[in-house]
This record gives sequence, C-alpha cells and structure tokens, in this order.
Amino acid sequence: MMSYRFFCLLLGSCMLLHTCYGQQPRSEERPNILWIVSEDNSPLLGCYGDTFATTPVLDHFASQGVLYELAFATAPVCAPSRSTLITGVYPPSMGTQHMRSTNPIPEFIHFFPHYLRQAGYYCTNNAKKDYNTLDQPDAWDESSRKATYKNRAPGQPFFAVFNQNISHESSIHKPQDSLRHDPQKVPIPPYHPRTPEMEHDWAQYYDKVEMMDQWVGSILQELEEQGLAESTIVFYYSDHGGVLGRSKRFMYESGLRVPLIIRFPEKYRHLAPSAPGSRSQRLVSFLDFAPTVLSLAGVDIPAYMQGTAFLGPQAGPPRQYAYSFRGRMDEVFDMSRGLREARFRYTRNYLPHRIYGQYLEYLWRAPSMRSWEAAYRRGELNAQQSAFWRPKPVEELYDCLADPHNVYNLAGDTAYQEVLLRMRQANRDWLLQSRDAGFLPEADMIRRAGDSTIYAYTHSRAYRLEYLMETAEMAGEGKPEYLPELLRRMQDEDPAVRYWAVTGCVILGEAARPALPQLTQRLEDAQPHVAIAAAEALYGLGEKEAALQKLAQAISFEPLMARVHAFNVLRLTGPDARLALPRAKALLQGVPDTDRRYDYRAARYLIRQLEGR
Repeated sequence: MMSYRFFCLLLGSCMLLHTCYGQQPRSEERPNILWIVSEDNSPLLGCYGDTFATTPVLDHFASQGVLYELAFATAPVCAPSRSTLITGVYPPSMGTQHMRSTNPIPEFIHFFPHYLRQAGYYCTNNAKKDYNTLDQPDAWDESSRKATYKNRAPGQPFFAVFNQNISHESSIHKPQDSLRHDPQKVPIPPYHPRTPEMEHDWAQYYDKVEMMDQWVGSILQELEEQGLAESTIVFYYSDHGGVLGRSKRFMYESGLRVPLIIRFPEKYRHLAPSAPGSRSQRLVSFLDFAPTVLSLAGVDIPAYMQGTAFLGPQAGPPRQYAYSFRGRMDEVFDMSRGLREARFRYTRNYLPHRIYGQYLEYLWRAPSMRSWEAAYRRGELNAQQSAFWRPKPVEELYDCLADPHNVYNLAGDTAYQEVLLRMRQANRDWLLQSRDAGFLPEADMIRRAGDSTIYAYTHSRAYRLEYLMETAEMAGEGKPEYLPELLRRMQDEDPAVRYWAVTGCVILGEAARPALPQLTQRLEDAQPHVAIAAAEALYGLGEKEAALQKLAQAISFEPLMARVHAFNVLRLTGPDARLALPRAKALLQGVPDTDRRYDYRAARYLIRQLEGR
C-alpha cells in the first residue's frame, strides 16, 4: 500500500499541476465585467478635453477610473469593427473586412463570450450584434433588448454588454428645431466648411452625445442599485469614431480613435494599471479587447487571437502599433490599410484614384454632407476642405500630436522619411503576418473560399499574398516605368494579379495607351472584376463604346459584388452611362425603395444621376 507521506506528496503535486495549468479562481473571486458601448463617438467628451461637450456622467466616471488616451478601433465603421471585438481576430484575416458581409469564419474561432460561458460566466448582450459574419447564438445566455445580468444564478459572475445608438450617425439625418448646443458656437474641424447645415449637424450631434452620457448614467445607477458596483469592472467605449463626414468610415483619428474608460472597484484595484482618475498612454487596439476580458476573468486566451491582453494576469507588453483597415463601405469600393503609433498615423491607399468623397447613400442623408459637396462644387472651399473631393495620395503620414485633425500630409516631407519608411514596412509586415484577404477582389475572395472559409484559403499556400501586394503597390503608385511589368502580370494565371495589373492601367491613364491590345483582351476576362477594371481603363483611354457595353452587361452579372463594382465605375462616366439605364431600371423592377441591398442602392443613385433627380 502507498505510504501516507507519499500519498500527501502525490496529492500536493496534483494540486500544484492543477493550479499551474488552468485552474480558475472560485466564482465569487472573479470580477463581473460590464461593457457600456456607445455608437459613432470620437473622444468628444469633457474628460478628454472637449470644453463644448456636456458629459458630466462620463467626466465623473473618468475620475473614478483609468482613461485611455490612445485607444483605437480597427475599422472606422461598425460591423467590421465589431467583428474584431467579438473574435479577437483582425477581420482582413477572416474575410470579414467589407461592410455587412456574411462570410463564414473557421469553426475554431468562437465569439469570445463562448469561453466565458464555459468558465461559468453568465453572458448577456443588449442588444446589437452586427458582427459581420454568421452569428453564433450560443455565445450568449441572453441576447435581446431585454437581456440583463439580473437573470443569472445566485453568486454567478457575469459579462454583460449594453449597446446604445443614441449618438449613431442616423441621429443627425433629420434636423431638430430646438438644440441645447449653440450651432454658431460649435467647434468645427478645419476640414469642414462652416455652412449652416454643418453647424447645425455638429450642434445636434453634441446634443446626442449629451443624451448618450445620461444613458451611461442610467446603466451605472442600475449597477449601484443592484449592489454590484463593488464587484464589477466597467468599460465604457465607442464602437468607432464619428460621426460627421470624414470621420466614420475614414482612416483618420476622427474615424478610428475612440474613448475608453475603465473603472476598477476597490476589490479589483490590483488589476488596474494605475490609480483612479489617472490617464494611460498605452496604445490599445480593439484586437486587444477579447484577450483582455478573458485575462481579467482568469480564462486562457486562445492562441489564434491576434491581440494582446492589456490587463489581468495574462497581460502582455504594450503594442507598438494599432492596425486599421478600410474596405468596401456599403455600395462603395475602396481599400486602405494603416497603423498608428504613439505619435504618427500612416495610411496606404491602394485605390488612390478613388476620391474620398465617393457618394454613399446612407452618408449623404446628413444635411452637412450635401452642403459640403455643394460648397465644393461652387468653388467656395479652401485646400483643406477641398481635399475630400479629390483623388487620394498613395501614402499619408500625420503627426497626430501636432496635427490632431490629420490635415497636413507629411509623406512627401524629407524630414519625415525615416518615419515614413519605418511605418510603410510595418504595414507590409502586418499584412503578411495577418494574411490580409483584401488583395482579393470581394467577388473573387468569396469564390475562392468555396465550401470552406476565406481564412482557410488565405492561410494556405495557394494565396500568393506577397506577389499580390507587390502588384497592388505598383498599380497604386501610377509610375509609367512600371507599365511593362504590369503588362506581363496582366497575363498571369491568377485573376487577382490580373485585376491589380489592369487597375494599374486605370491609374496610369493616358500613360497606359501602349496597353490597349491587352486591355481589350482582358475585357473578355472570365473573372468579372478583371473585365470591369479593363472597361474602366479602356473608357479612360477613349475606347468608350466597348467599355460602356461591357459595363452595361456587368450590372446583370453574378455575383452581387460584381454588379456593385460595375455601378461604381458607371457613376464615373457621367451622361455616357445612359447606355446602362435600361438594365439599371430592370434590376429595380418590383423592388421597394426601402430595400437596402447594395446593388439596388447603387442602381438608384445611377438612375437619379442620369435623370437629374
């Protein structure tokens, strides 16, 4: 028989192993975690130094917690941003970077509350999801407008999310007659003209931020009334920046920087990075949120997550860069990638010939947007205000300390070449490391995934990412000396390589005239995105009839995103697009005006454009 002493040693060893390899704290020792999430807010709060804002609740909350000065969304728009938050994975790694995609993700990537539930947490979401992929309902014990932590079992720890859209973009679509914030005194960024509509939208937005602040107060008060404030770590943040034009959807501080304040009760003060009322300069990305919650809850962080916990026992070193992306925004195609460090923001625009201010139906519902465009067309704007309506530079570099509104592009300044080169390389390194799917046109990306996932394809050897990136960079730079190589790549077996090579000819314009025979050949390419890009290039070279015929055909193509691509090009051809008018109207036949499908939106805009409505 085993001796008593040996038995005790064996039992102690087993207990030690259990402790070292994943034993969780007892339920009563685990913190509750509460997320209070507003929509479409930059840090326009009193506690962040905005003296025009009326935010007493959040200002007081910041005095009780830690205010993060450098917190960033990965995308400047909701659904791709929320895809990051719920998975801890960079959306371009999964093919969920385009607005309102439903692309599946691998089975091993769980919405992170799944792991909390496995560890005994009660998880509720009230109520927005919008995760830009197929839903995983089992991530939540409750997800509805009535979801609440109050329904948990006695003593059970909870993770609860409360979302509110009070300050959402839609809140400025209809001007209100009575405002609490004075439009004539409202601060306006230098890239906006001071039109009456712009002043009114900004003042109305500040009203909505004040209302949002009051809502935050109601959530905090309820927590107090339930006797849970002293056992709950509370996060307040926004799902991205916003909300007026050039903020939401755009790769600037105004679209990507978010408020983040975290309050730690006395019981969990040891988990805080600093004292109540302090401010943290640590760079934080939405990629870090899921790992951080798991770390605070004492749950192991899955290896596939790409962020780093910034709190709790599994916290890692501070990150050097916060990465960001812009893909298709509703019915408008674009592609940018970027990163932010402590001082500088870098952006690479892969479709620089597309202006920032491409018409987007939802964005143009704001009176301020319509007034801004009208002022530009009347020639009333200065250089900073006009830049939005002109083609983009290939690269952008901003000193965010000296230029918080990101209006002075330093990419061409020799004094900043070391910074530019370093951040350009860091961008490339991240795209390769994360296996960014954005170099595949959207329709082709979905086709290649087949019955599997985009993640599986882009993480396989079949995905020639480095070569695609090189082709896209050559295309975007618009240098005539690249034309011979672009012509060679136009014959590549990979349609995505052909697409970027043809796009290079679009950007080269007249300098691409030697490519006419090859572009004409590509007009009949088997892959729609290549043929549509060839039509755009040929139209720019004066071969209008053949180009317009192809574009008119393409708005009947499958899949849907091929049609949207064709409409994006047709809108650039002005009155010449009349050739496509019958097909555009046929697409909408019997479709209610309320249908928000993106090809329908694009068709409606083209018809209004051509018929002067």
